[in-house]
Order: sequence, then C-alpha cells, then structure tokens
Amino acid sequence: RELHSALLSGLLSRVGQKEVEKGEFMGSRQTRFHLFPASNLFKKPPKWVMVAELVETSKLWGRIAAKIEPEWIEPLAGHLVKHSYSEPHWEKKQGAVSAFEKVTLYGLPIVSQRKVNYSKIDPVICRELFIRHALVEGEWQTQHRFFSHNQRLRLEVEDLEHKSRRRDILVDDETLFTFYDQRIPDTIVSVRHFDKWWKTAFQQDPHQLDFDKNMLVREGAGTIDANDYPNSWRQGNVQLPLTYQFEPGKDADGVTVHIPLPLLNQITEQGFDWQIPGLRKTLIVALIKSLPKPIRRNFVPAPDYADAFLGRVTDVNLPLLECLEREFRRMSGVTIERHAWQLAQVPDHLKMTFRVVDGNKKTLQESKSLTELQLQLKGKVRETLSKVADVGLEKQGVTEWDFGELPQTFSRKQAGFTLKAWPALVDEKQSVAIKLFDTEVEQQQAMWQGQRRLLLLNIPSPIKYLHEKLPNKAKLGLYFNPYGQVLQLIDDCIHCGIDKIMAEQGGLVWDEQHFLVLREKVKAGLNQTVVEIAQQVEQILSTVFAINKRLKGRVDMALALALSDIKAQLSHLVYPGFVTQNGWQKLADTLRYLQAIERRLDKLPVDPHSDRARMLRVQQVEQVIQRYRNKLPKAEQHNDKVMAARWMVEELRVSLFAQQLGTPYPVSEKRITQLLEESPS
Repeated sequence: RELHSALLSGLLSRVGQKEVEKGEFMGSRQTRFHLFPASNLFKKPPKWVMVAELVETSKLWGRIAAKIEPEWIEPLAGHLVKHSYSEPHWEKKQGAVSAFEKVTLYGLPIVSQRKVNYSKIDPVICRELFIRHALVEGEWQTQHRFFSHNQRLRLEVEDLEHKSRRRDILVDDETLFTFYDQRIPDTIVSVRHFDKWWKTAFQQDPHQLDFDKNMLVREGAGTIDANDYPNSWRQGNVQLPLTYQFEPGKDADGVTVHIPLPLLNQITEQGFDWQIPGLRKTLIVALIKSLPKPIRRNFVPAPDYADAFLGRVTDVNLPLLECLEREFRRMSGVTIERHAWQLAQVPDHLKMTFRVVDGNKKTLQESKSLTELQLQLKGKVRETLSKVADVGLEKQGVTEWDFGELPQTFSRKQAGFTLKAWPALVDEKQSVAIKLFDTEVEQQQAMWQGQRRLLLLNIPSPIKYLHEKLPNKAKLGLYFNPYGQVLQLIDDCIHCGIDKIMAEQGGLVWDEQHFLVLREKVKAGLNQTVVEIAQQVEQILSTVFAINKRLKGRVDMALALALSDIKAQLSHLVYPGFVTQNGWQKLADTLRYLQAIERRLDKLPVDPHSDRARMLRVQQVEQVIQRYRNKLPKAEQHNDKVMAARWMVEELRVSLFAQQLGTPYPVSEKRITQLLEESPS
C-alpha cells in the first residue's frame, strides 16, 4: 500500500473507476479508458486503478496499471478535491442535522454519499431544521420541563380537533416556528448547543419558551364546550373512558367507549344511542335524512327540527328513536314507523364504538354492537368471574340443598373495578350445579329450572299416583299424543305442576330453610296438581287430534292459505314441552284457542274471502311483533312484553274467527301495537 500510495500522489489525474456494464473505466475530466491487454489486471480488472500513461490507438488504453482503494485518494488530493452536500435532515438520535457529502477529483466521484454533521457547513439551515423537527414536531427525547408542557398543550388542542371533528383549531406549524425563532439565539443549531444555552437562559426566565393554550388556538376557531365532549361515560356506578378518533374510513372513527372485560356483563345499551352531547344534533339530523322522502319532507329543515327536539327532550335514558317518534308526532302530526329509519345510512362515526380491553388495556375485541360483543365474549367474562369467585361458591353434582344460603348477587373488587355476577342453580338432569351468570335475567331463568330439578330430586315421583287417579280416557289421550313418548309428556306435566306450586308459594328461594318448606309444599300438593294438569292436557291433545284429522285429505286451493296458517298456529300452541313452556296459566286458554280453530274451520268453506281478510290482519300484527323482536338483543327476544303480545295475538284470533267464545280482555291490532310502543316503567 505504501508504494502504491507514493505513486498515486503523482498520478492523481490517472485514476479510474470501473463501470460494470460497459467494461471500461471512468477517469478524470469525463475520460473513459480500457486496461491495456498486456496488463496482468486485464482479465480480472479491480474496481479502482491508477495507470502510468494513457495511450490512444483504436481505443484509449491505460498502461502500467495498479489496483488502488478510493479511500487512499482523498488524503493525497485534499487541495484538488471538491465537496458538495445534499439532503440535510434532522437526526433524532444524534440530536443534530446531518447531510450527505459527495467528494470529486477532477469530476470523478471518489466519495458518493457520506453522512456528515451539517452544523458547521450551513448553520442557518441547521438552526431552522432543529426548531422545526425537534421543537415544533417534537422529534426529541428530552427532560426539559417546557418541552413536555408544550407537547401536552398541543395534544390537548389536537384532542379537541378529534372530538369536534375539525382541522381548523390548532395553529399551523409556521406559527409555532415563529414563536421559537424569536426566542432562540442564532447560534443554536443542535441539541448540544441548545442544552448549553438553556442552562443559563433557564435561570433568567424558566417560562420564556412555554406555550400558552390561547396561542395554540387559531383565530376564528370559535369556542368549544368541553362538557360536550366528555372524557368518560357514566352508566350507573360505572365510569368508562372515552377516546375520540377523527379518521374517516377507519373502523373506530368517532367516539370509542373502553369497557374492561370484567365489567362487560354490567353494561347495557341504555343511553349510548344518544351519543355524546357534541355529536347529538348531527346524529339527529342524519337520522332525519335517513327517512324515506315522503316522510322526510315533513321535517325540513332538519337542523331546525333537531334543535326543537333537543329543546323539548331532556331524559336520555329512554331510547332515542322512541323519543324522536313521539316528539315528531307531537310537532307535525306525522307518525314515523320504526322500520322507516334507515340506520345503515347514518355515518359510522355517529355510532358509538365499543372496545373491550383486558387488565393491561390491550384490545380484545371491538364492534359497533354492544350486544354482539357481549355474546362473543360471554365465555371470557364467565371465566373471569369464576376466577375471582369465592372458593366453594361454584359447585357440581349437587343433589341436596346442603350449601346454606345462596347469595342472589356476588361482587368482588379487583384492579379498581367492582365485578358483579349472579349465582344460580343450573339443571343438569341427574343433579344441579351452582354457576355464576353475567346477567340477572339469565340467573332468574336458570334458577327457576335448577330449583325445579332439585325439588324433583328430593320428592317421590307422582307417576304412580297419576296412573291410579287418571281416568282411562285421559290415559288413552296421553298415550296417543303425537309429540313424543308418553313419559316425556308426563315429565312435562310434572314440571308444569312444580312450577305452579312454586309460583303459588312465592317463586324462588335462596336458603336451605325456605327450600325445605317449599319441598314439603310440593310433596303435599304435586300429585293432585299433576292429575289436574294431565286432564287439561288430554283435552288439548284430543282437540288437536280432531283438528289434524280435518286438515288431512285433499286441499281446496281456495282454502290452502288458511289451512297453512292454521297449521302454523297449531305448531306454536302445541309442541314437545308445551305444557311447561306455555305454563299452567295458559292451559285453559290453549284449549279455547284450539276451539276457536274448530269454529274457524266450520266457517272457512262458507266464506273463504272473509277468512282471508281476517288472516291478513293477524299476519300484519305478527310482522309488527317480529320487527320489534329483531331489534332486541337475543337474550331479550322472549321477554315479558314479547310474550304478552304473542298471547294477545291468540286472543285477537279468537275475536276475529270465533267471537262467541269471548276474550278475557279487550283486544285489537292497535292495542297490541301500543303495548310494544310503551316505554318500560
């Protein structure tokens, strides 16, 4: 190397860099040459060479060549090389501005792209980049108090932009640049320079670089009430964090409520349909615009109607659509049917996003539907509740009430949250179990069935008594039932009998003493109760048998729709398990409904057109009920209101097809619809 370097110092204009594609060397002053064929480097030419002479014949040849390295050149040609710089940029890790340096010798690049500190080369540019990137854009890790203060204020204003879905509140970067530019000396070009200066400047005025929140808000941006954009949502005793995203097209665009997994079973949809106050008017305007045009034109201009509505309604605990329908009917006299609202047309950012998080605040799942999340994560919620349950609270294989008092609710504080669950007995056929449930509704349903099973396990079977006391005609009717084995039907009657006695004695019990009292009541009254129920069931089955007999055979096409409707009605009245499912209260009514079907069949051939008109009235009401059910969470689709409407439809059929049988109360399509529209008390 020493020898080649010594020769190189006198041959700086005879160096060349190989161009791979062309197989020639680029030399100084844009010359191009080839290695002479006699050179020992000709067959395997190196990337860089120096030659003693250039001879031009058919080509320009470099003779007497030697291999060199480009880094040898710059120290020897310091007075001849030229330096140029490009792409000055802020280096966060270095805390300074860097650029790429290019070094050329007689036009030949000997250094193509070398990163260098740019501070001494162009301090003006370095100062500007330092202020823009480190101070304005926050690309700096530092412990200076003013910096964290300014970043926090800026985030607050940016958060306000996300909340209000605007991009015109925070001042632009030029305003912030000017603020720092006026206060920082011209000599500050890097973090090192700034720290040295600030050490003294801080002693003179520690707040000279502090932002004021008012200076960050653009003039003319107006005022935004923080109460319209809360940071949390309160439901009962639970407070849930809210976050805001102004990212159109993203799934979480809009408002997101964060729900810890252990609290998921305690949260209901109540109130969330109203959105936060800041988006409420926009939501109502969007809902009005979603209505079909013939209805929508009654509420123009939509913003005025939204303001009027918000001025009249203050109770946000009722469903929003229900309140809109009621108040708009009062304002305009126009009735809006629930199915008229085209919710799919409402922008997604106006629908709350529900995000379920674990103990580390990691997202487990999110959706626009709270009910959907609760169904999907039900297993995880129960697993969480079981982990924190008292030892011995959950049990398996229970056949006697030997566990003292069963608490009606269970709560436990964990990680700052109050976890709540509802224990209940669970029917497992040969025994019962004690399990925790997410909701009180599920608890009540499971507890009733579990308590019934535990009573069955602790009393003698009434089957022998039933065989002795039941008339032969009734026995025959039970044995020839079309809905499964007779023992299953008898079990159904026994379950129904226990339900009747349990209800008469006050329903559910939660401790051993009351259970023992209830057990004695059931033991004393079950035999006769089951006989009475079985006799009613026999009458029902006999009537069903007679109806089915009339439905067989050739079908007149004019009567086909009516007969199909009757078959559908039968399938909803009498089916495997109908005795317990419908309940002892409805056995006499079920027989009356079947008798009404017989009267309808008597009249049907005489006037099928009138029958069809009445059938259409019933079907319209059934469609209203189905639409109402579809809006409910799956767990509530058989709630008390739905079941009441379902039995009212049966009474409506009696009033339309067999009025002479009478109904226990006035019934009409309007009364059924009003029942569904009633607000929960």
